[in-house]
Amino acid sequence: MGKRGQVSLEFMFVFALMLVLLVYSVKNTTFDQGTVSADTLRVQIALEEKNLANAISNTINQVYSQGPGSKATTYIRLSYLRDPAYLEKVWNVKNPKVFITYGQLPGGPSGNGTYITVTGTGFNLVLSGGDKNVLWSRSMYQAILYGNQSVWSPRGSVSLGSSTVYGLEIDPTNLPVTLKIVVEWNPDSPDSWTFNSAKGELRINISPGE
Repeated sequence: MGKRGQVSLEFMFVFALMLVLLVYSVKNTTFDQGTVSADTLRVQIALEEKNLANAISNTINQVYSQGPGSKATTYIRLSYLRDPAYLEKVWNVKNPKVFITYGQLPGGPSGNGTYITVTGTGFNLVLSGGDKNVLWSRSMYQAILYGNQSVWSPRGSVSLGSSTVYGLEIDPTNLPVTLKIVVEWNPDSPDSWTFNSAKGELRINISPGE
């Protein structure tokens, strides 16, 4: 075989190899349920939920440790939680919403803190085990807020056994790229958690003496 024929065969082999890799890459980025990429995406979403829970709890801790009249602001970038298509495929729900609440849920981790999950049609709240779909971050502020409807705006709810858990219910498309978290301790106002989609802001008031 001449050099030209050998080069041609080598070229075709390399081309075929690249084509196979391209097809695999395209399939791998479709995020089909049950594929490796879907599992990877699930991890990325869970990490973002955990980071958001940490950001909220840490900002609350900062204000709580400073005392009445204090205020703190934190900024956090969001990506995966803003895409309803990702949330639908990973959690197998329809009309997904980001749900945030605060307290110590029965059957959950020991201690008060911020809970974040993704709800929607077909959603089932799981606090522990291999199918756990709730992320949590501990906070020093000892308040059970999930039973109080008036704390949350926009308000949503999920079922936990025979109990109803209230919290923030946010449409993923309303979340900003950079979420502003403002926490203050105003003794003259009750506990409140308000998400303002126009401002891209989550504003929280804690009231330990309430």
